[in-house]
Amino acid sequence: MDADLKTLHIQYFALLREQSGRSSEIWQSRATNALELYHELRDKHRFSVGKEALQVAINDKFAAWESALKENDKIVFIPPVAGG
Repeated sequence: MDADLKTLHIQYFALLREQSGRSSEIWQSRATNALELYHELRDKHRFSVGKEALQVAINDKFAAWESALKENDKIVFIPPVAGG
């Protein structure tokens, strides 16, 4: 078993949900932090949103992009949302 490989639970909202075609997924990753994970997912789904326009939450708490990831973490990338 690959000790560096983590199972992560990803949720998508708004534009990221549209671009990924899903509201959530379970992802296997060697990413050590939220930024590395976002780069992996951006490449996979061709997200048009840069990290500077997003916030990240890990296990229901806003987090820094450099926050370490652990097995079974729940990650949400929160894009800007237009109100109306």
